[in-house]
Order: sequence, then structure tokens, then C-alpha cells
Amino acid sequence: MKIGMFTSGYQRNPLEDCFKDAKRFGYDYIELWGARPHAYTYDLKAGAIHEVRRLIEKYEIPVRGFTPEHNAYPFNYMIGTEAMRQESVEYLKTSMDMAKEMGADFTLISAGHSGYGTTYKEMWDRLVKTVRELADHAEKIQHKLIMETLTTYESNVIKNANDLQELFRWVDSPYLVGMCDIVAPFTQSESIMDYFDKLGDKMYHMHIIDGVSDSDSHVMPGEGQIPLQELFYELKDIDYQGTATIELVTGYINEPRMYGRRAINNIREMMDKAGY
Repeated sequence: MKIGMFTSGYQRNPLEDCFKDAKRFGYDYIELWGARPHAYTYDLKAGAIHEVRRLIEKYEIPVRGFTPEHNAYPFNYMIGTEAMRQESVEYLKTSMDMAKEMGADFTLISAGHSGYGTTYKEMWDRLVKTVRELADHAEKIQHKLIMETLTTYESNVIKNANDLQELFRWVDSPYLVGMCDIVAPFTQSESIMDYFDKLGDKMYHMHIIDGVSDSDSHVMPGEGQIPLQELFYELKDIDYQGTATIELVTGYINEPRMYGRRAINNIREMMDKAGY
């Protein structure tokens, strides 16, 4: 299993610190958070991608995935007018182009909150229309598009493995796949391993972190309530050899390198015990 660093927690530091620390601490790759000041999609298109590629080459740390920020201001394809939806779609298509150009294997998206007055039919019509457009672009450029489930604290659209299963029924593309941020099933009393059972080959990626039952907070691995050690035994039993990003986000923004080191040390220890 390859372990990645998520760069959101480094947003108050220079981008180079992410690559430097990923190399120092033994991460296998970076999952690049797509927002300012580091990697906003349209900044990348305007030339900032050359700096990302320079850092990839200098530190010999690949960017395996690109995760553009798009569930709040100004982009959320699930809410607002049709013009707003179209603008969000174009933003995400450009994000995929930039990810492909930097050598990333995938672009990761999710479905933001669709608003309290939205019916299931309105929600799913808009979701399917949008994801089909994005999947068509992914096929065109031969680049994986990953749909992430969110917690009910964050969204009312794609929240669990069943939702992903239904989306894949409506949008059938070899370039559209799914993933599991383990906080989402944990906070909803859903089985993490159900993602593997229900999604099969579509289960492509993971965000591994710790959490607590009554919050979407992302907690240092080993310091929350998720049975992480036992999860690694299960992942070893099914021979999961995919990618898993340690998604430390803004809860540790004051000292990202200290917590980044602790996080991977904790995860590597659990992996060793599980036989990885």
C-alpha cells in the first residue's frame, strides 16, 4: 500500500515544505490540495504548474492525486443556477487537465451540499448530468476521476457506499471510480469494509485518518476512536495494494511538519503489525 501526504494542512507554509517533508518522513506520494496559495487550478494554468513539476523532480516525490477545492465558495456544482453549475464543470475539467499535465493518476472530487429545499430527483438529475460530463472528459484525456463520499455534516448528496453504487449505475465509465474517507462511514455507523464489498474494482483509493463518532473532525491516527489497527489487519487480509492518503487537514495547521511526521510514523507502525 502506498501512503500519501495531503497538503491542505500546509497552506500557511511554502509548497516546497510539503515536498521536502514528504521526502524526509517517508511518504510515497503527495495528494495536492488545489487551492491558493499553492495549487489553485487557474494559477496552475497560468504557469504555476511549472513550479509543481520542478518540486516533483527535485524531491523525487510524485503528485499521485489532485484534489481541487470545490465544495464551497466560489465552486459547488450541486447548488445555484445552471450557469453556476456550468462554471463549476469547466473549473473541474481544467483541474483534470492540470492534474494530467503534472503526471497525477487521478483528480478527486465530491458532491457538495445541494441546499435544504432540493428534492432527491432534483439532486440526482443534477448530479448525474454533471458527473457524466466530467467522466466524458476523463475518458477523453485518459485520467481517473475519483468520487469521494462526504459526511452528513458536509453534504446531503453522496454520503455512503450505496450512493456511490447508485452513481456508478447511472454513469458507467471505466474512468469514474470511488474511494472511502474512513471518517464518513464511521460517523454514520456504516461499515468501512462495505466499500470494498459493494464497489469491487471501483474501490480505488482511501483517506485514512482517525475520528470520533459525533463529528466530521479528522484526528491524528491512533488518537481517535476508529479501530485503525484492526482496519489494517482487514486491509491486509483482502490484500489491498492501492493508495491511502493521510488526510490531516486544518486541525493541525499550526505545526504541519511535526504532526505530519507523527501521522506517518503511527500509520507505518500499524502497517508493520499488520504485515504490510
